[in-house]
Amino acid sequence: MSIWKLRLSLVGSLAVIFGLSTLFLTIVLSLLGVFDLITLGVLVVAFNILQWLISPYIIDSLYRARAIPESENPKLHEMVENLSRKSGIKKPRLMLAQIPIPNAFAYGSPIAGNRVAVTGGLLKTLEYEEVEAVIGHELGHLRHRDVQIMMFVSLLPALFYFIGYSLMLQSRFSSRRNESGSAALLGMGLVAFSMFLTYVGVTFLSRLREYYADRHSASIVEDGPRKLSEGLAKIVHTTRNMRRTRLETQHLNAFKTLFIADPDHADIDSMAISTISASGDQKLVQEILSRKLTTTSRIIEIFSTHPNIVKRLKFLQELG
Repeated sequence: MSIWKLRLSLVGSLAVIFGLSTLFLTIVLSLLGVFDLITLGVLVVAFNILQWLISPYIIDSLYRARAIPESENPKLHEMVENLSRKSGIKKPRLMLAQIPIPNAFAYGSPIAGNRVAVTGGLLKTLEYEEVEAVIGHELGHLRHRDVQIMMFVSLLPALFYFIGYSLMLQSRFSSRRNESGSAALLGMGLVAFSMFLTYVGVTFLSRLREYYADRHSASIVEDGPRKLSEGLAKIVHTTRNMRRTRLETQHLNAFKTLFIADPDHADIDSMAISTISASGDQKLVQEILSRKLTTTSRIIEIFSTHPNIVKRLKFLQELG
């Protein structure tokens, strides 16, 4: 994968979150009778900026994340310090998300600062060197300012959506019936088209974002491609086997675009490893790499925020 494509990953994936919340805002504004495009634009921009500023506190509450004192896990703090220095960024605040599914994510805002969270399940599932590679991946997101850039990029599809939606609403109050019907069709067409285009575009950019963060981890962690490959394979495999836990924590997937692996796609990704009986971590990775992508898995990936596990491990193999 070329570097110019990887750099597109800087635009991240929070537009899905912003899009859903701004949809709610649209309904509220329509009920209040706010249809002026300029007013709508100002409100959309302000609303998305506010979300970005307070989102770390929402995430902390949702995932029951708490700061990890250095005295509690000095080795993990030292790891993050060293990797942050190699990444050329200030050490983020280290958080523990108290959920059993193995995962990790990076987030932050100007008022909350940058944060990297690991789940309790991740620390129990992965070996130390694999955790190191996962954290290197998350620091890559911070290094390339994924969250910040995504906040600005997400304003464009949101504004496009509001233009179409407002046209549809205004058409209902038009005095000329024919023009009203045409405007309504145009408005609804713009809304439908923008929603589909935004979703497909965001998932595509999100997948590139993951590749670029993987590349960053490989560049700052010694033997990074191997360590991250083993970590990702074990995360997918373990998450698949936690089906009941995933159902119980389904409400926690609101911010799954931040995760290093999508828990909702664990079953799909693990189709490549469902018949594997490897006893070692590297053997597990090699057997996944031997699998071929099906047409179905390629189509499913188009609507996924994370790359297919086979393609992702092959990319890391190339880096190695």
